Amino acid sequence: GTTGACWVRYAERVLGRPITAHLCTAKSPQQVMGSLVKDYFARQQNLSPEKIFHVIVAPCYDKKLEALQEGFPPALHGSRGADCVLTSGEIAQIMDQGDLSVKDAAVDTLFGDLKEDKVTRHDGASSDGHLAHIFRHAAKELFNEDVEEVTYRALRNKDFQEVTLEKNGEVVLRFAAAYGFRNIQNMILKLKKGKFPYHFVEVLACAGGCLNGRGQAQTPDGHADKALLRQMEGIYADIPVRRPESSAHMQELYQEWLEGINSPKAREVLHTTYQSQERGAHSLDIKW
Repeated sequence: GTTGACWVRYAERVLGRPITAHLCTAKSPQQVMGSLVKDYFARQQNLSPEKIFHVIVAPCYDKKLEALQEGFPPALHGSRGADCVLTSGEIAQIMDQGDLSVKDAAVDTLFGDLKEDKVTRHDGASSDGHLAHIFRHAAKELFNEDVEEVTYRALRNKDFQEVTLEKNGEVVLRFAAAYGFRNIQNMILKLKKGKFPYHFVEVLACAGGCLNGRGQAQTPDGHADKALLRQMEGIYADIPVRRPESSAHMQELYQEWLEGINSPKAREVLHTTYQSQERGAHSLDIKW
């Protein structure tokens, strides 16, 4: 299934080969963006990768660890994809302390075409990844079915949901979204017992998904700012959806940067492998 950085680290360090063998090999958005900025964008601007300082803003602290663990991709010539990762809560603190405002800040784009570039989002809720997109793609490619509405059905709790595709009265695709470690542990137990019916699972360590990451801005008493989170969800929901394959810029990146779909360079830039080591073997282990 698709994964968050928090879950990948846990799977590698604690669960090992029985689980990592099932992880999706697609790199995280942070890792892909690092290559995009330090390789494609750097060459567009005639800059060497080390001349660019790439800052990621993330909802959780595990993204910092992910940046440290990524290493130095060959295409970046000894430069890390992400030079600094700050949480949204840290950004809020910096702005408060420095009396900064973003109201009048200019917004730039990777392609420098502000008139044609509108902010769009992938199909899905504010916290999740690409389950809906992958489900639609699989339905079309495997069964020639066009899925308009992806319907989630909560099972054990609101953080474990199922999506299915039926054809001729038979379930032919069964996807799930598992958020929070209680659901993850139940999922792993079933997987080890060979009683796991899902073709694809989207896994996020935080209950409620990444929007509830511990790095988010908090109230003065140190709790999650639920009102702000609801406001963010509303803003996100209002952003128009655009499927990645319909983007002219995406097609341009595949042709100009990645040398085509499924090319050796695309596999190198967009995919990764996982390590399975003994628990406690590294000083940067996460403790759960």
